[in-house]
Order: sequence, then structure tokens, then C-alpha cells
Amino acid sequence: MHNESILMPPATRASGVLLPIFSLPSRFGIGDLGENAYRFADRLQAAGQRYWQVLPLNPPNAQAGGSPYDSSSNFAGNPLLIDLNALAEEELLTEAELNPPQDLPPLEIDYETVFRFKMSALKLASTRFAEGGGHARDEEMLRTRGRGVPRPYGGRPTEFEEFCRQQRHWLDDYSLFMALTAEFPGKSWTDWPTGLRDRDSATLADARRRLAREIERWQILQFFFFRQWQRLKSYCNERGLLIFGDMPIYSNLESADVWANSEIYQLDQDKRPSAVSGVPPDYFSPEGQLWNNPLYDWQELQRQGFAWWVERMGALFDRFDIVRIDHFRGLVQCWEVPVPCENAMHGHWRQVPTHELFDALKSAYPRFPVVAEDLGTITPDVVQARDRFGLPGMLVMQFAFVDDHADNPYLPQNHRENSVAYLGTHDNNTARGWLEEDCDEAMKWRLFHHISYSEDIGENVTRLLELVMSSRARTAIVSVQDLLALPSRARINVPGTTTGNWSWRLSETEFESIDWEKLAALTRNSRRYSA
Repeated sequence: MHNESILMPPATRASGVLLPIFSLPSRFGIGDLGENAYRFADRLQAAGQRYWQVLPLNPPNAQAGGSPYDSSSNFAGNPLLIDLNALAEEELLTEAELNPPQDLPPLEIDYETVFRFKMSALKLASTRFAEGGGHARDEEMLRTRGRGVPRPYGGRPTEFEEFCRQQRHWLDDYSLFMALTAEFPGKSWTDWPTGLRDRDSATLADARRRLAREIERWQILQFFFFRQWQRLKSYCNERGLLIFGDMPIYSNLESADVWANSEIYQLDQDKRPSAVSGVPPDYFSPEGQLWNNPLYDWQELQRQGFAWWVERMGALFDRFDIVRIDHFRGLVQCWEVPVPCENAMHGHWRQVPTHELFDALKSAYPRFPVVAEDLGTITPDVVQARDRFGLPGMLVMQFAFVDDHADNPYLPQNHRENSVAYLGTHDNNTARGWLEEDCDEAMKWRLFHHISYSEDIGENVTRLLELVMSSRARTAIVSVQDLLALPSRARINVPGTTTGNWSWRLSETEFESIDWEKLAALTRNSRRYSA
């Protein structure tokens, strides 16, 4: 459960870099928790950075196109991020089994191919682990040989058993859910046999017996992931780096969370959503965005003392040093779209018991390192809730020049100190792509009142970096794409679209080309410090 030794964000000015784990270079077609993650951490430290911001680490659903915001679990880690080399070092994989497909693209993630290859390798590794293979088995045998100590579960290390015990509150249901998903391919859990859909205790007990081996495999994969993640996080923390993570606000219908906790969601008697999530028309989408997540039943959650939310935040505080709450305004008012629906335009705002929820969370976790993603349609009650609980908000510089309003909160002169400043987030174009494709003449005219214009697009990106680093905001985050002045092909996500997202990754050449000295100089010149 929650680690009470959580590191707190610094009170001084500091900065960091946004790079998803999946975007790291790797010969396996997707970034992972291996050597390049440690190299990146070393370079962040050397450049005087305090933060490494990552996206959610949750496993994307098969139909999600790689989106970590569309996941089968709010608690599980993404097996595709597991470092296969580390498993080979433990003798759970052979060198021959580490040969990836030859046709993997160099600059993007082919999720279908990567999934087939990595899940096949992980199945081999988990089977060997279950049978007591690898160094872990050898070490356990040395500790127990000749002392009459039994080796439960076929001699697997007790570290795994302890992991399963500590994570039982979500791991048991998640592992069974994934095993059942494989047993009923292509079917929503709402269409499973009634006993499974409605979680009849005898039916579940029978399924756990019948699918024991498959359930165990999913548990082992989570053990692999979290063991590697905790090693990387500890490595970062020891070097003064804080991991800045992300929490998707909603659960996907096709998730273990909704199946196992259906009473806290707005579902009908057949366990299908009676209303779904989205956002009204905004900067990103003139028709709004229909997210289609089932909405929370806040009355039931409040009756339960928000126990599920307390548990979820505890898991996130174990995983990250700081947590960004995506779509924070949905915890003040949520955009409720009736079912059936074609788009999000005809929804309405529904009040959420914000103060009661955050009182419960802050009572459980008095040290509450959370950043509120307060972008989009922001009303006074959202600002009031953010400020009542002392949460930093977000400032996106790309939004500063869309109009002539002197009170635009994203203009540099209007920045609040208790904020995190960005040129753009994972939902924005790269700075170069924004300058080349999104800025009309009026926006450029406003922008170049704040930075001097250059004929060199790369120099303009550098001046934008200087602008965001000089912000009054206590924290500034820049992206790797902007450090490299990459064009829009390096964009991570286009909100409101369902294809072509979440697939950008660095090449080894680009990784080596990052100008860390420039970032270090920007950090010093803007009086941002790593400690």
C-alpha cells in the first residue's frame, strides 16, 4: 500500500522534461524500463532537472490504439513496458528469444506487431518463472536448501508472494478479468454469462480454479512490471529526480475496475452505462469530445466514504512522487452525456461532491502532491476548488496567443506562481508544428510581441523555451520534442481523434542529439534549481 516516505515537490523554482516511457528508443519497437530509461534519468540529473514527467503507466485496451487513458485497469502496469533484457539477465529468456521482428518502424510504435512479439516473450518468461526458473529460483534454493524450509508455489521467490499479498485489493480481480477476457475473445464483460457478469461468488470461485494458470501468468507479469518500475523510480529518487505521473480521471467500461466495482458507476440492470463522459465543445474540438466512459455514481461513492478513490490515490502515490489529475474539472462538475448519443454536444454539467471527496483524500494523505489539470472550460467553482486545496494548476503557453484578451491566464504576465508552465502538453502540437501549422498571422503577431522573431524556425522554438522557462510559475516542464525542435510528426496525441496517436518514439540518433547543455543553461538562466 501507500508509501508514507513520499518525496515532496520543492518549494523553489524547478523544471523538468516530459517524455512518456513508451517514447524512449528501443530495439523492441516500444520504449521500456530498461537501459535507456536510466540513461535518460542520468541526463536529466546532469542538466539540473528536478522532474521527469511521464504519462499514465496503465495497460491500454486492445482497441485503444495505445492510449494509456483507455485502460483495462486503473491499478495495473503496462506489460509492454517491461524490459526484456532484464528478464534475459535473470535467465527467464534466451538471447534467441530477444530477436524482435525485422519490420518494426524506427520512429513509431506498431502496437499490433509489438504486442504479438512482446506478449509471446513475456508468456515464456512468466511460465519459466512459475516453474521456478531463473536466478530468483537459484537464490531461493540457496537460502532454503538443507534447512527443511518449504518452497511454496513450486519454489518461486517469496518477493512474488508478498507482491500478490500487498496488491490483492486489485490484482486478484484484474488477473481474473484478463483471464476471462481471453476466454471470451471479442466480448464485452457485459455480455459474459450472467454469473460472471454479475460476479456470483460460486461462479467466480469456479472460474478461479479453472483459470488458475492463466490468472497466475497475469499476476507474474504485474510483478515483473512493478519490480522494474520501482527499481527505476528508486534510481531517479536517489539522484534527486521526482517522477511526475498522471491519473486518468475515468475508468474504461472494459476494465477490471468497472466489472469488480459496478456499484460505484452509473450502470443499468444489464451493467451497461446509463450515461457516459465527455467534454463540451472547446479549443480542441468544436463538437466536444465523447469519451464514452461510464460516469461515477457519486452518491454511492460518498456513502462508502470514497474508499475506492482513497485506495486509488494511495496506489498512485506509491507509483509516482507527484500526480497530475487529468481533467480536474470533472471532479467539480462532470459533463454527463445521455445514452444513446452520437456526440458530446447535448450533455449537461452534473455537480460532484468535490469538497467531501478531497477532504477524504487529504485526511488519508495529509501530504498531497497533486497537480490539477485545469485546462478547457474552467468556471469559478473549479478555480475555487483548486485553490481551496492548494493544488497547482497548469499553464499552456500555446493558448496564450489565441485572442487579444488582456486577462488570458496563459499570457506570461498573468502566470500564477503556484502553477506548472508548459509550451504544450502531450495533447498539443510540438512547438515547431504549432508555429508551422497552427499559428495564423494574428497569433504570430501577438507571439512576437513576447519573443523576437527569427527566420530560423529552430531559433524561434529556442526562444519559446526561454519564454516558458522564465515564467513566474514555480515549475516549468518542456518536452523532448521541443528540445529537438521536431515537427508535428512527433506529436503524441490529437484530442478527439482515434487513430495515429500514442505512437511517437525517439530514434537512438535523436536521443543522442538532445542538447542537454542548452537545457542546463536555460535552467540556470531562469533561476530554476534541481534541489
